[in-house]
Amino acid sequence: MTALQLRRHFVLAMAKQLPPSSATLRLLDLDGGSAALLCEARADLQPLPRQACQPNSLDAIVACDMALTNDLLDEALKLLRGGGRFIAVQPRGRVSRQLGEFLGDRGFVRILIKPALDDLGVLIRGEKPHSVGEPHRRIQSVARMDADSLDMVRFRGRYLHLLIQQQPNMPAWARTADDTISWRAAAIAAPPQPILLAFSSLPKAVGFMQPAVLAGVIRDVNKVSKFSRETAQIWSFGLRINPTLESLRGERIVYIDIDPASAEAPDE
Repeated sequence: MTALQLRRHFVLAMAKQLPPSSATLRLLDLDGGSAALLCEARADLQPLPRQACQPNSLDAIVACDMALTNDLLDEALKLLRGGGRFIAVQPRGRVSRQLGEFLGDRGFVRILIKPALDDLGVLIRGEKPHSVGEPHRRIQSVARMDADSLDMVRFRGRYLHLLIQQQPNMPAWARTADDTISWRAAAIAAPPQPILLAFSSLPKAVGFMQPAVLAGVIRDVNKVSKFSRETAQIWSFGLRINPTLESLRGERIVYIDIDPASAEAPDE
């Protein structure tokens, strides 16, 4: 394996640690070489130059093969939003308790220190603490970054998320070859074609679903799944992107068949 191939694997290890975000994940690449590779793995990334980054605005900051200093971590904590992640790999580093304590001393939480690739290098992750405590308020704070009530003309994201009823309701590891998986997506009954409830990001979908379930508007949804913009454009159904609970008052919710294979990650 060449040095370039090895670096690619190290950078892609960071991709697995990127956080949930709004429709576009705002990223600062400190080493200057990771963003291009990460964009190959995640089409929803928006790399930003340092001068364009405002405090409390970034979803993630990445650093490949860089020394961790007090100044670097303090700056990262300043720029990240609540729940945003600092993610680093050190190809010649080693897993140690001291690394975790160092991030904790600088103010990070939910710290992860583990080998980056099998026994090679170290992957380092820490989150900026949320300013609010309750999980649903954290989700809503991220969801508010996306506008409500969009249509496909105004929608600029690369993915849409649907609320799915999966049968049988079990994870991939628990299924057998004999299990047939079916998906039905939440939609508004609107003859002649139903209108799918679609969301520009995972936080937007979850932020809607929590109060909708409590209000009895949505029932038996056990999955939120992601579909590409290109897939959504060939659906024969209408789309209502980022509906509010209030906008569904008086509407009848139905569930329509969706092919699991058309999702970006059928088991998510």
